[in-house]
Amino acid sequence: MSVVDEKSIFIAMKQNGPFSIHNQPSCSHPFSRQNRLWVKAFQQDKQMATKYRAVRDQLFDLLQIECFDDIPDLLRSTALREQRSEQAYRLLGNLFGISGELPAIRSKIHEYMNTADAVIGQLRGKVLAAYSSHIEISNEIETAKNPVDLLLTIFDDRYHQKIRFEAKRKLVLMGLAGSIDQRERETDIENKFSAFLNFLNQYVWSPQLKIGELEIAYLHSYHDTTDFSCKQVDIIDAETAHHLHEFAENEKLTLVKRRLFHTNGEEIPVYVTVRKKDSAAKVLKLLRKNEKNPAVAVDDELGLMAVLDNINHVKRFVRHLTRSAVKAGSIMMLEDISDTLAGRQYAATSVGSSSNTQMLKFFARMGGMRVEFIIHTNQSYLNYRYQRGTSHDEYEVRRLFDSGVTEFLFPYDIYRLDMQQVREKQLQRFRKNIEQQR
Repeated sequence: MSVVDEKSIFIAMKQNGPFSIHNQPSCSHPFSRQNRLWVKAFQQDKQMATKYRAVRDQLFDLLQIECFDDIPDLLRSTALREQRSEQAYRLLGNLFGISGELPAIRSKIHEYMNTADAVIGQLRGKVLAAYSSHIEISNEIETAKNPVDLLLTIFDDRYHQKIRFEAKRKLVLMGLAGSIDQRERETDIENKFSAFLNFLNQYVWSPQLKIGELEIAYLHSYHDTTDFSCKQVDIIDAETAHHLHEFAENEKLTLVKRRLFHTNGEEIPVYVTVRKKDSAAKVLKLLRKNEKNPAVAVDDELGLMAVLDNINHVKRFVRHLTRSAVKAGSIMMLEDISDTLAGRQYAATSVGSSSNTQMLKFFARMGGMRVEFIIHTNQSYLNYRYQRGTSHDEYEVRRLFDSGVTEFLFPYDIYRLDMQQVREKQLQRFRKNIEQQR
């Protein structure tokens, strides 16, 4: 399901829908040709008409007006806009369950606006970095934080089509950011993340190392010339890596900062990254899933990726985790287990994912938390980083384009980017970067 197809739930954002942004605001020209065509196209679609009325009524409620004819008065009167803005902040504060006085509510809404900007910034920073200047946010919209001002911008004929579209987009993304923040407060995710880190430091990692102490190692690997999959990998220390100067085209050197865990009288090294998904990443996931409810779409707020030397160490690490949970006073339940480390094909369900991905993946439920674990051997981790068609960088490109998110955020009639061509060029760029970097 694509976020831009006929099943998209984001009706307000669709450029072929009732709230599309044209060269001129539609409310100032109620009998324009485009409005008459719209009525003709959607009058037979009862569900679309119902969705349209729901969004329209939300717009009226936020502006505290009865019809589109009231908008010009708001555009002309600064005092009226200030009055409506104060009430709009309170309405949004209650919508998202924000407690406190008006300044606290206003500050929180502005945080959501910053998250909306961060969504675009995240895409400009990586997946669409080569097109950063094409998709940068207009100055007028990036500095705007007031929801009423943004909403009125959509209907203000003084502003260019791109600015009016970006005002609408910012409001939609702000709404998703607000839902995510409300969900995080309900689930107490900040404290759970802190508790998870404390569990790892107190019960999982070796007491022989200080908290945060890491051992530097390198994975020296050789890759197949046809698909760049890892064929051989050796663990070397920093001194040995320092003296490596000449590299073949299929040779890579990958830094891993490893911790230790103690089991059965042996210290076993493990490279670990722990993350709490940030708000901008969660917004993008909601868009990829064509979903507005974070409780449904975002099930991997807390995550840990671990890389071990071999499958035997992987098994010992999982058992060490479950034993450590018992020591911490909780059974650890492993859910939704998927193990393809032994070569079995991965049952890819996410848009853009590869069936050749090798990993052990599961959710661990313990101590009131549910944490996503992704565990690799050195070889499968290097494939996750570098293999053609499987690498995570390529997956990031595919999932954003194939889910329709890039077209959703940057429609062709405004940004003039052919997203199918951009997709292929970005995959080629990422592939080149992966194979040329040593």
